[in-house]
Amino acid sequence: MASISPNTYDIVISGGGIAGLAAAAAFAQSGFRVQVVDPSTPITDRDTKGSDLRSTAFLQPARTLLEDAGLWDRLSAHAAPLQIMRIVDAGGAEPKPRTIKDFNAQDISDAPFGWNLPNWLLRREFLAALEDMPNVDLRLGVATTTLFTRAAEARVGLSDGSQSRCKLVIAADGRNSKMREAAGIGVKTTRYGQKALALAVSHPIPHENVSTEIHRTGGPFTLVPLPDYNGMPSSALVWMERGPKAQELLNLPVEAFEAAMTERSCGLFGPLTLASNRTIWPIISQVADRFQSERLALVAEAAHVVPPIGAQGLNTSLGDMRLLLDLAKANPEGLGDRQMLNAYDRKRRSEVALRVKGIDMLNRVSMAETPLLRDARSMGLSALYGMAPVRKMLMQMGLGAR
Repeated sequence: MASISPNTYDIVISGGGIAGLAAAAAFAQSGFRVQVVDPSTPITDRDTKGSDLRSTAFLQPARTLLEDAGLWDRLSAHAAPLQIMRIVDAGGAEPKPRTIKDFNAQDISDAPFGWNLPNWLLRREFLAALEDMPNVDLRLGVATTTLFTRAAEARVGLSDGSQSRCKLVIAADGRNSKMREAAGIGVKTTRYGQKALALAVSHPIPHENVSTEIHRTGGPFTLVPLPDYNGMPSSALVWMERGPKAQELLNLPVEAFEAAMTERSCGLFGPLTLASNRTIWPIISQVADRFQSERLALVAEAAHVVPPIGAQGLNTSLGDMRLLLDLAKANPEGLGDRQMLNAYDRKRRSEVALRVKGIDMLNRVSMAETPLLRDARSMGLSALYGMAPVRKMLMQMGLGAR
């Protein structure tokens, strides 16, 4: 890797998760000098303890950003296209489908809705790409500790005792962001009493590039296509439930767990078999009071957190990157200045607030437990699907159309 002027960069990114690494590639590909700092070393192997077994469906606008960042060529061979989003209501007396509606990408586009990839693989490929970029300094195993800003620059203290100087700090360090805290920015958090199990499964019935979201109680049960695993069709599973129930499921013996998830899937793919370890994640909604401070931009979960519904989480985060990058390229000399960051906050926070409210509503509907509310959900799904203009508008909105 070519040398970068010691401790001086255009941008310092706090956080080496998927969002932070994608931001680093996007800005570096556009010619900016970037440093990425993260206290941990990302796990890039599927079966290593602690591996992130969730998956990410990159919707059409996100793929464009990845192409511009020079990342998509590394990902395309591993990606499972998502042609159809299938919504299943199984809220009757028995866990059986009673309403099934297919939202087909061909109604609004020549391309699939998106492409699904496992998170551990994304980290592997993103890191490999960044290692080849001469204007990126990867500092993994090093944490950001302090933030000092002035009108002209920011200084970021690191846990190894060094200090980095830059024009812009991007906080991509998660829902408990240290950089957000250092800037004194508060958050509003909504807790649902839910947790999500995230894992991979194999099944005898092919998914045929259909993402299937099954609603009963407790939250959606979502199977998203993955490439075949050990010669069998495979999917990423996110199973949202009330916290105690999710913990109980996590602790079940394998055979009992497989029986439980097969029942919850309504048997649509035949018997489901565990194809990975099980992981569990808390479900919240969270929005920062503002998305900027002096020389600091909040992105991804440092700015907003949503339940894993409709592939909105990371795609919303990549929308943050796109806007920041567009603003930076429009006026490179103004990188990180007050005008740029005020524009970012004004435009992005209003868009994110609407999206968070919509996902909050969908999650509450999916949690319905009483028969009356579950019946209303089923009728609502049928009514919305039956109105073609509304159906197409909802699909466009899901892709991030404005």
